[in-house]
Parts: sequence; structure tokens; C-alpha cells
Amino acid sequence: MMTISTYTSVIAHILPEPHAGLLSGILFGSKATLSKDLLDALTTTGTLHIVALSGMNISILADISITTFLRMTSRRVASLATVLIIIGFVWFVGVSASVVRAAIMGSLTLLAVLFGRPAWSIFSFALTVGIMLLWKPSWIGDLSFQLSALATLGIILFGKKQKNFIQDALQTTLSAQVFTIPLIFFVFRRISLVSPLTNVLIGWVIAPLTGIGMAAAFFGWIWLPLGVVFGWVSWVLLEYLILMVEWTAKLPFSSLGW
Repeated sequence: MMTISTYTSVIAHILPEPHAGLLSGILFGSKATLSKDLLDALTTTGTLHIVALSGMNISILADISITTFLRMTSRRVASLATVLIIIGFVWFVGVSASVVRAAIMGSLTLLAVLFGRPAWSIFSFALTVGIMLLWKPSWIGDLSFQLSALATLGIILFGKKQKNFIQDALQTTLSAQVFTIPLIFFVFRRISLVSPLTNVLIGWVIAPLTGIGMAAAFFGWIWLPLGVVFGWVSWVLLEYLILMVEWTAKLPFSSLGW
């Protein structure tokens, strides 16, 4: 089975840095090639969550899928197709603990949005998290698990479906941040005063980047020149994202540390 490192290598051949490292972070939670300057800027602006593989990633993927399929078929068929896409994503990035966690959290969010039953969704969320922690208690201290769980809870509580794709993607992204931003503040001992501004500016690009970036990695693995086509489309969005993060990070009093 192909591994995450295989696809990050493909992305590194398609895109320059820091774009390649950022895309690998968004898709797979890989921070190995992220430059220190960009990592600091993400922390300063309260946007580090975008490079942590979590239920939000799969929630965005599922949201793109369900929105697309509902235009063509019934809710039941759209749901089945989306579940298959999530399974395909797990296979695509390689079966690992973090990916399985994200898939479970993302699938739970999908069910919450589809059936619109907050009480049932919260109960299922608590049950799922409880079972996962019983299986591996050490996850309770794992930052990626904490981010994944909190992002999912935010989407369940606040991720209402919107009228169009951009509004829907932004709503999903911002909902996922309601509980993750305080955690990032606590862990990194820094309060970002520009986080709301930065997240609004970049929130809408995360969903398109997820779809286009996956296409770039997958098709690039099959035939590199084909991946380049998708890669350079993603470069435009990545460049915008980097510019917004770096610009807001440099604003006066962008963050306070303690």
C-alpha cells in the first residue's frame, strides 16, 4: 500500500516550497517540511489547525461529496457514495492511527449533518470518543486527537448547512475552530488577536484545496505531468493562503504571548 510519504514526495515534485509543505500539512497533517517562519505565522494567526490531520479534513471532503451527489441523486445514495469516498481517503493516505481517528470523527460529523439530530449526534460523539479512549487511553494527551475531537464537536454544534458551497465550506471551517483555537492558545502559550480575521480570509480556500490537492497527489502518483496540472491550480490558492497568513501575522499586536 502506498504511504503518506509517497504522496508528500509527489507533492514536493509538483510544487515549490513553502507551498508543497503547506499542502502536505493540509492534506495529511505532515509538518516535516513546513518552514519555521510559516509555522510561526500559522501559530501567531491561530491557524495551526489547518495542518493537523483531523476530523475537519474528512468533514470537508465529506461535505464536498455529499453536496455534489445530492444534486444528482437521493440522500441515501449520496450518503453511501460519501462513505465510500471516506474509505477511499483512508486507503489513499494509508491506514494509520491518526487517519482512522480522523475518518471516524469525519464520518460522525457527516451523520450529524445528514440527519440533523443534535442530541443523537452529541451522544454518538461522546460514545465514539469514549470507545476510542478505552481502546488507547494515551490518546487523551495527544494533540492531534484533541484537535480532531474538538473540531468534530464544533461542527456538530454549529455546522449548519448553508445555501451555497463557499458559505457552507466557511461555516464548516469556522465551526471546527470554535473549540480548537482555545486549545492551540493553551498549548502554545500565545493568544492570537488576528485569528478571527485570518480564519475568515482563508476559511473558504481549505475545502477547494482539499479536493484539488488530493487530485494533484493521486494523479501525480499515476503520471507526474497530470498531477502538475492540478498542482498549479492549487498553487494559486496556496499562494493566497500564505500571503494572508503572513500579512495578518505581521499586523501590529497580532498576538500576545505569556
